[in-house]
Amino acid sequence: MRSFGVRPDRDLGQNFLIDSNILGVIGRAAELGSEDVVLEVGGGLGVLTEYLAQQVAHVHVVEIDERLREALGDATDPHSNVTVYWADAVTLELAALDPVPTKVVANLPYGVATSVLLRTIEELRSVSMWVAMVQREVGERLAAQPAGRSRGGVAEKGSYGAPSVLAQLECDVAVLRAIPRTVFHPVPNVDSVLVGMRRRESEPVGPGLRWLVAGGFAHRRKTLAGSLALSGGLPGAARQPSREQVREALAVLGQPPDARAERLAPEEFRALARILQL
Repeated sequence: MRSFGVRPDRDLGQNFLIDSNILGVIGRAAELGSEDVVLEVGGGLGVLTEYLAQQVAHVHVVEIDERLREALGDATDPHSNVTVYWADAVTLELAALDPVPTKVVANLPYGVATSVLLRTIEELRSVSMWVAMVQREVGERLAAQPAGRSRGGVAEKGSYGAPSVLAQLECDVAVLRAIPRTVFHPVPNVDSVLVGMRRRESEPVGPGLRWLVAGGFAHRRKTLAGSLALSGGLPGAARQPSREQVREALAVLGQPPDARAERLAPEEFRALARILQL
């Protein structure tokens, strides 16, 4: 950082990975192989990128901060199997990446971690595994369980929501381990974890199911039927389910008609979407 005059940008949520001792932990968790193609979001100073380049066939690195060109270039230029994209990972055309990524491994900027992970699940069907360092609350939210259910005490009250459902509809999600604050610079004032996701064989989440999940959690104090009624119509659809239809569908699932979204497991949302013909 001193050599290239780099100062972390707090507005971008930058906490650069500086401790190479954590790299082996990440590599083992990601089960890296010589044929893997990895997407890394938030290349930073290139510490993780250099490690990945020595382990896999190709690394796609996305970095938005143009000030890091010299520093990141110093780390990546020696590796012919690294492609750097100076772009926003939230808007980058992921489908155009060539070769197609098979894994996502990253130290994700806190502000975009959830959106990047969910977007890659949806748009990169070729990706089978994700291993990412994220803020503890983000990791716990993704792995959280419905109200009244627990799994190893991972979820805190209120953390289960639309991101949890959307991630778990297609992936097995787990918080793998805590990450010491000292592996980053500047040292963050929040805790971080390594979160892992492995894609299961399942149907892609269609627009109807996505609307059901987003609308169901949009008004947390309301019942699922009430929240959907307040969330606006399903885009592109001639109609949306009435409150009574949602209540009847919940009864088919064995849920009370006044159930809230927080009670439903991901696969119950999928079943509900089928019953409602979304």
